[in-house]
Amino acid sequence: MTHHVTSMLDTHPRTIEWVDEQKLAECIEACFECAQTCTACADACLAEDMVAELTTCIRRNADCADICTATGNVLLRQTGNNIDAVRAILEACGIACRSCADECSQHADHHEHCRICAEACRRCEQACADLLASLG
Repeated sequence: MTHHVTSMLDTHPRTIEWVDEQKLAECIEACFECAQTCTACADACLAEDMVAELTTCIRRNADCADICTATGNVLLRQTGNNIDAVRAILEACGIACRSCADECSQHADHHEHCRICAEACRRCEQACADLLASLG
């Protein structure tokens, strides 16, 4: 997916000067991948026999998916930038990803989908931190 994100950023009529384009593309990809993984994990949790024990996990999956989707969408828009809003949403995304990863990790020994989700969340958390650090 990075190829397509990078291609779209490269072909945008405006030059991206406010951020490292590679870090931006990696973060966008990580956000959308995490959103999809969290949505799938929540659905898998709903199918588990012990669904009542997974309600916190399902909620964190849903929150993380929504925040990651919003973050990816904000980062894709290049016609102008509100660096303060970008910083805030990257921080929020990192927090949501960390919270979801921590929760999913508690269930990873019994549910493979939670292990996979925790990995995607950690990757997205790191991509947000990397992009945030590059903003200065």
